[in-house]
Amino acid sequence: MLTVSQKLPAFNLKGVVSLEHGKEFHDIKSENYQGKWLVLFFWPMDFTFVCPTEIAGFGKRYQDFKDRDCEVLGISTDTEYVHLAWRKQHPDLKDLPFTMVADTKRELSQALGVLHPEEGVALRATFIVDPNGVIRHVGVNDLSVGRSVDEVMRILDALQTDELCPCNWVKGQPTLEV
Repeated sequence: MLTVSQKLPAFNLKGVVSLEHGKEFHDIKSENYQGKWLVLFFWPMDFTFVCPTEIAGFGKRYQDFKDRDCEVLGISTDTEYVHLAWRKQHPDLKDLPFTMVADTKRELSQALGVLHPEEGVALRATFIVDPNGVIRHVGVNDLSVGRSVDEVMRILDALQTDELCPCNWVKGQPTLEV
């Protein structure tokens, strides 16, 4: 698995960006995120139980990420058509403000090393990438355990200080002096 201090691999994937007919899909390219913070979060499969709770959680906090000059991409190995069908069907996903990315060929999942060895789907992995394309945080959960969006936000805040942040530090608290 790629980890902290390594470069995010280049990618060019399809994503669902809208429910409006004729405007549903876009090419999602890594080069479009240069110079910005980026959170990539992977989930195993659409039309499941834990996944929509996480996706909706990121959706509810999306403006907080944008306020930090950070883009969010949600990714699974399902196709863009499955993503679209799920968004249309699931009430918590209809107004999703970020792109649902289709890693159908598993290119990005494999490059990052987040494919479950037996199931062949993405693990619940989260990557925070800095504006230079360097991975600054990686977190991976078992398929059955959802992640904490608040913790992802806390880590992003800490990384953006570029200072030493103690255990359980939250934005607004003092950082450590050396």
